[in-house]
Amino acid sequence: MTLYGVGLGPGDAGLITVSGRETLERADVIYTPGRLSRAVASEYVDDDQLGDLDFPMTRDEDELRRAWKEAASEIAPTAIDGTAAFVTLGDPNVYSTFGHLRRTLDRFHSDVDVETIPGVSTVTAFATAFGVEITAGSELVLREAARGAAPVGPDRLVLFKVTDVPTTHEQLIEAGYGVTYGRRLFMDDHETVITDDPTELTERDYYTVAYAEKPGAGGTPATAAFGEETTADGGERTCRQTGSRSSADSIESAGGERTSPDAVGPDGGRIADQLATAESAGDGEAYRSEGDR
Repeated sequence: MTLYGVGLGPGDAGLITVSGRETLERADVIYTPGRLSRAVASEYVDDDQLGDLDFPMTRDEDELRRAWKEAASEIAPTAIDGTAAFVTLGDPNVYSTFGHLRRTLDRFHSDVDVETIPGVSTVTAFATAFGVEITAGSELVLREAARGAAPVGPDRLVLFKVTDVPTTHEQLIEAGYGVTYGRRLFMDDHETVITDDPTELTERDYYTVAYAEKPGAGGTPATAAFGEETTADGGERTCRQTGSRSSADSIESAGGERTSPDAVGPDGGRIADQLATAESAGDGEAYRSEGDR
């Protein structure tokens, strides 16, 4: 039948998806690669549904391949005769061990069908934990920073596996970033730490993530104007170039030209309506004339 790779979310049992929970409930055996994933899965199924797999803590590739071949041989009969699940924290296809299992099954047990149930990943969950909003049009780059690495360059970075926080922090600050760290975010029965002080995270921990941002990164969303004297909330418009006040009797296009809000665009619609729609969708170039396209 099928092996399902199920993402359990970042560690809080309440953050598993409905599809993920239903898949676990109907699986004949659920295989877990570690204590944390097993603890989340056990919130939804009986212990006798859980199967154990042994993975050595090593960087020896030959040893790792041996372990994955043994795991695939253990899982394949269940998946062929019924339904099996392999669970991981986060998402099965984002910094996960599930890819090793999928490749091993494809090579040695190609008769096993494999499907993936996505999960909430720290890639997105960190923003809620840190109180950060990544607005439309923003660049956000995902990198790994194990053993003191600090890949720099983009205005915004999410760094995974920050196992040497002081060393990574020093390099990020030198490159001009402000940095916030989170350890064991959303993990039940574990202390979550969110801090910008690297001295609070001197112990190495695989489940540490960092968000690094350069000052002034990104633009300003349209709704940030609420509370200012702009036409967005019924006040007068302040001209960006001169600071003088004017009524909302013209609109600036992406090309810098101003036109009447009642003017008709190339598609027959009012330019003012098109601009409002584009801005609400986060389009930085709210309106282009036919000649600009």
